Amino acid sequence: MRLLLVEDESRLAEVVRRGLIEHSYAVDLAGTFAEALDLAATNEYDAIILDRRLPDGDGAQVAAELRRNGSRTPVLMLTARDTVEDRVEGLDLGADDYLVKPFAFPELAARVRALVRRQMPERPPILSAGEIRLDPASHTATHAGEPIKLAPREFAILEYLLRRKGDVVRRGEIEEHSWGGDYESVSNVIDVYIARLRHLTGGERSPIETVRGVGYRLRDG
Repeated sequence: MRLLLVEDESRLAEVVRRGLIEHSYAVDLAGTFAEALDLAATNEYDAIILDRRLPDGDGAQVAAELRRNGSRTPVLMLTARDTVEDRVEGLDLGADDYLVKPFAFPELAARVRALVRRQMPERPPILSAGEIRLDPASHTATHAGEPIKLAPREFAILEYLLRRKGDVVRRGEIEEHSWGGDYESVSNVIDVYIARLRHLTGGERSPIETVRGVGYRLRDG
């Protein structure tokens, strides 16, 4: 699942981003009002985590603009402003939930899960290719009917390849999706993850193929 984190405090943004990645989310980061609107307009997100105070505008107006544009993406607003009036204003402008700084990361993660659940009244479809089955809702995967144990990034990479089944996926796309922009010198690490995924999904018969000089493709069958 993909989140947009809008936070201009770089240290806090990095802590939150890393925590969300460890929970198997792909995370895009914006530090300004303008960047947030641009990313939200060009990408689909399962939820947006939005700081109220931004260097070029009020984060609540980002939520308001999204709603004016017809977006139904759930928004969790972060703020140091804890008056009833501030919370009411943020919710009225389009936020779905409100979390006051400082906060404990487990609470933020729980609120994100709750927001995403509200947007998913129906269970998301099982993703499959050949003998691979992956269930995003239960965070489980099988090969030939047998459970396979995946680390969070392995799960994220396999889910992304399944969603792009049949497409050639560039290494940079995998890096961006699974590392959220923090992918300096991870090229060889991707090779390790892909090798392990191949081992878990049939070895030499795995549907995960290398497209030399470009990236990878997961064929259907």
